[in-house]
Amino acid sequence: MAFYPPYTAALGSAVSGMNAPAGEQDGSTGISSASSTRSSTDIASPDDSISGGLLPCDSLSCNPLLQRWPGPHATPAFDRIRNEHYLPAFRHALREARAEVAAIAGNPGEPTFANTVEALEFSGRRLDDIGNIFFNLNEACTDDEMQRIALEVSPLLTAFGNDISLDPVLFARVRAVYDNRDSLELTVEQTRLLEKTYKWFTRGGAALEEADKETFRALTAELSQLSLQFTQNVLAATNAFVLHLTDPGQVDELPASVRDGAAAEARERGLDGWVITLQAPSMVPFMTYSSDRKLKERLWRAYNSRCYGDAYDNTEIVTRIVALRLRLANLLGYPTYADYVLEERMARTPQRVREFLDELLERAIVPARGDVREVVDFARSAGAAYELMPWDYGYWQERLKRARYTLDEEQLKPYFRLENVQHGAFLLAGKLYGLTFHENPDIPVYHPDVRAFEVCDGDGTFLAVLYMDYFPRASKRGGAWMTEFRPQYVEQGCEIRPLISIVCNFTKPTDRQPSLLTFNEVTTLLHEFGHALHGMLACGRYPALTGTNVYRDFVELPSQLMENWATEKEFLDLWAVHYRTGEKIPADLVQKIVDAKNFQAAYLHIRQVSFGLSDMAWHTVTAPVEGGVAEFERRAIGKAQLLPYVAGQCMATAFGHIFSGGYAAGYYGYKWAEVLDADAFSLFRERGIFNPDVAEAFRTNILEKGGAEHPMTLYVRFRGREPDSRALFERMGIRDK
Repeated sequence: MAFYPPYTAALGSAVSGMNAPAGEQDGSTGISSASSTRSSTDIASPDDSISGGLLPCDSLSCNPLLQRWPGPHATPAFDRIRNEHYLPAFRHALREARAEVAAIAGNPGEPTFANTVEALEFSGRRLDDIGNIFFNLNEACTDDEMQRIALEVSPLLTAFGNDISLDPVLFARVRAVYDNRDSLELTVEQTRLLEKTYKWFTRGGAALEEADKETFRALTAELSQLSLQFTQNVLAATNAFVLHLTDPGQVDELPASVRDGAAAEARERGLDGWVITLQAPSMVPFMTYSSDRKLKERLWRAYNSRCYGDAYDNTEIVTRIVALRLRLANLLGYPTYADYVLEERMARTPQRVREFLDELLERAIVPARGDVREVVDFARSAGAAYELMPWDYGYWQERLKRARYTLDEEQLKPYFRLENVQHGAFLLAGKLYGLTFHENPDIPVYHPDVRAFEVCDGDGTFLAVLYMDYFPRASKRGGAWMTEFRPQYVEQGCEIRPLISIVCNFTKPTDRQPSLLTFNEVTTLLHEFGHALHGMLACGRYPALTGTNVYRDFVELPSQLMENWATEKEFLDLWAVHYRTGEKIPADLVQKIVDAKNFQAAYLHIRQVSFGLSDMAWHTVTAPVEGGVAEFERRAIGKAQLLPYVAGQCMATAFGHIFSGGYAAGYYGYKWAEVLDADAFSLFRERGIFNPDVAEAFRTNILEKGGAEHPMTLYVRFRGREPDSRALFERMGIRDK
């Protein structure tokens, strides 16, 4: 049984994507809570009624979710799984898991680490596997029926999580082991699991009075449903907007690849002309290359007001989630929800996070304002006789970049064919860690776009299966993320290797050309690949501690570290070739990439800080929020708002990271991990960007360890000291005070 807070509305164990516009990329890990009080005496016989009830035994025996996974390396039979399989499988697995937990609670022997803590850790594995499949596909390949199933199943999983954490007999057994821990001679990993399990119970309401336990159930049940509804509303609002263009003059400024993609989108919808959507590969190029301010304003307003007063309004959901989280924290003895969350983070307290964000803000606000002023002055010098609004900024920012560095994104894209970028990521993993990747078409996939790779170590040992799902579709939420269908762990002496997935929304190939990535998309792929390495190289015993099951403000270190290679000539020279001619990327073009890597860095830095400030404001309230959501957000961001505020804009109502994605009171973690990754990469710079000794130290101390030890202990073991924030500002080109 995975000991992260019981199943929430989102994924079983996804790690959110890069530092993209908030609401674009989110994921979560999960467990939450729900109805009625039960003791261990009836934990095995709950009313987990799901519509339709149990299928006959012969039907269950044919359910691919309940069979041993038959694909190569025990991969799921995605080609056989249908929506009608989920409800019976969940019900069966819930009954099975409850029976396993009841047996642990009813064990007549004295509580031990093996018969209680370890037994709980490995209970409910079938339920975890089914949940991972369902909730991952609900994010990447959903439909109306799956969303209905999610709303039906989520409360039952939440209730099951609560029935475990609130069971007094189970908690008494766990506490007995915990209180006796100093005499048990446990390994470091076992000690970590014991501590995590004990905290999971206490933070899950185990020590509450019975009346408060009922309140806890009700709060977590409602939170689970609200998070699901939030996610579904964002997806629906994103898909609802279409900018249909029929005048060739409205698209003639766009690069040919963007026009082709927009035309293909129109054809898929049975329309003439071109279609621009709110998906990043469609919207961002239009905002960057079109000079049509009216059309860009429509796009910008549509994107930045999603779920704010429209048919999919999330405003009441946002304030309700915030209020319920506060009540939950208070019930457990914490002054704010941020205090509750940060107890299990490197930063530890809201005050420390605020100090951290304030330091980042103060160090970069003047350079960031300078970045904005540069763009405004350039636009005026080029004849823009109007106040630059947010929908204008990307266009003039790109023009300034071209003028200053003679660097055009369209110059780069021919060298960034998706298959080549993927090859580059694989080469990098090979040079650093000795890994090899081989596509296996016999591994079942859940959509024709998905590709599956076998990953092996340098000695040929199988490590993982890696699924790659690159392109947008209406059934997939926006953004990019890494997730897992199965973690790495060892059970009864048998090592189970992970099934890892990278999900993106890159520009689709067309009849005329392959998928060509922007430079930002190149860094996105490297980012998610870093998360994937964290999962694939896991080398632990307990699933709750392997791979990306680490503190949220540490989990972005492996991913953000990988981004550093994107601007390294030595790396680009290995794989970046023109997709038509095979010509290696010219040295002068690589130099332009290097020269431009800090372009508008302070502006982008402050933008990320603003997201963190908003997140912390929502989760440090000590009373329910009164007044408008947008007004609260505007006050929270304060001087980090660098571009003119526009009435009607609201980030919070689509900010999936913090309202449905596991990053509540944790968005600061992206910047926290930037300090770590800048400091870590400085060691590669000192000794060589492919230095095998540094890579081996990072692998053995960070990637393989997961959450088996405290992250600062692991980092110091890798680096030889605690992180130094000066490396981040040096990388950004901001001088030390």
